[in-house]
Amino acid sequence: MLGSAFSGFALPLLVFQLTHSPISLAITTFTFALPHLLFGLFIGAWVDRVDRKRLMITVDVLLALVMLTIPALAWFHMLNVYWVYAVQFAASSLGLIFEQAEFTAIPSLVGQHDLVTANGRINASYQTSEVLGPTIAGAIASVISVPALLVVDSISYAFSAGALASIKAGFNTADPKTRPATRILADIGEGLRYVVTHPVLRNVSLLMMLFNLVNVTIYAQGVLYAKERLHASNFELGLFFAAGSVGAVIFSLGAGWLRKRYSFSVVVIGCLSLGGLCTMVFAAIPWFWLALPLVLLREGLLSLLNINTFSLRQAIVPNRMLGRVLSVAGLLAFSAMPLGSLAGGYLIQLTHNVALVFAGVGALMFVIPLFFAFTALGRADQYLPKQDAAASTALPS
Repeated sequence: MLGSAFSGFALPLLVFQLTHSPISLAITTFTFALPHLLFGLFIGAWVDRVDRKRLMITVDVLLALVMLTIPALAWFHMLNVYWVYAVQFAASSLGLIFEQAEFTAIPSLVGQHDLVTANGRINASYQTSEVLGPTIAGAIASVISVPALLVVDSISYAFSAGALASIKAGFNTADPKTRPATRILADIGEGLRYVVTHPVLRNVSLLMMLFNLVNVTIYAQGVLYAKERLHASNFELGLFFAAGSVGAVIFSLGAGWLRKRYSFSVVVIGCLSLGGLCTMVFAAIPWFWLALPLVLLREGLLSLLNINTFSLRQAIVPNRMLGRVLSVAGLLAFSAMPLGSLAGGYLIQLTHNVALVFAGVGALMFVIPLFFAFTALGRADQYLPKQDAAASTALPS
C-alpha cells in the first residue's frame, strides 16, 4: 500500500500534467471503476473456487510488471495519456481480484467477533501507508520525474508477494478441491439472489451505489481542486492526500471501540451524513491549511463507513459464498462510479466552479443516508447471526 500510495499520487498528477482537463481526470476514474462492471461478478465467484493465497501472490507479481511499463515508456519518450488509462484499467482489474480474495480471507484468519477490529487494524495499516506515501512522493516529485515514482509501487508488490508467501495459515475455510462442482454462472446467480432477497444487504448495496455516484467526483477531481482552488504545490498536494489518510488511520483504530458501543446502523448512517457536512464546509474554504483538517475529518468518517459495511457483510454472509456476495455488492456500488465521474467532470467544465460542484456533492451525501434509516439498514443488527446478535444486545439501536 505504500507503493500504491505513490502511484495513487502519481497517476492523476501525470494525467493532469499531460492534459490539464477535468474530463481526462474523470476518464482516469472511469477506467478504474470499469473492471468492477465488466469482471466483478465472475471474479467474486472465482475467488470462492480457488486457493486465495496463491491467487493473491500471482496478482502481486502481475501488478509489479504492469506498473513498470509507465516509467519504461517515459524513459523512451513514448508515454501518452492513453497508456496511463490502459495501465489504470489493468491495475484496477488485478487489484479487484486481490481485494476480493483479501476480504474473503479475513474471516478465515480471525473470529467473527473480531471482524470489525481486524478490518479496522488492516485499514489503519493501509492508511498509515497512505499518509507516508503521498507525503514522500510529493516531496521527491520535484527531484525525480512523476513516472519514476511508479518504480516504488512495483517494488512494493514484490514485497507483498513475499509477505503473503510467509503466512502459514490457509486463506480458505475449506479446501477448494473438496468444493462440489458447480457452474460459475449458477454461482453468480446464487450470489445475486442472496443480495437481492436479503433486506440489509440489498439496502446497504443501494446506499453505497448512491454514495459512489455522488462522491466519486471528490476523488476524481481532487488534484484539480487542490491545484486550482487551493493553489497547492506538489509537496502540498502530497499533504492534501496524506491528511485524509491520517483521519482514516485515527478513525480505523477506533472502529472496534465504536462497534462495542454503537450499532452498525448508527455508524453507517451517521458517518455518511457527517461526511456530507464536512464536504460542504470544505467546499466553502479556499485556504489550503484550513482545508486540511476537514479533509482529515471527512476521510476518517468515510473510512469508518467502509469498515462497517464490509464487516456487516462478513458477519452476515456464509464464508463459502462471501466472494460472490462481495462481488455483487461491488458491482452495484461501482456501477454508478463511471457515470458519476463523467457527470462531475462535465459539471465542473460547464460551471468553471469546482467548489460549487463539491458543495452539491456534500449536500447529497448528507441527505441520502437519512432515507435509509427507515429501511432494514436502520436496524441491521437484528439480522446478524445469533452469536453476533447476542453480542450486540447491549448496543444502542
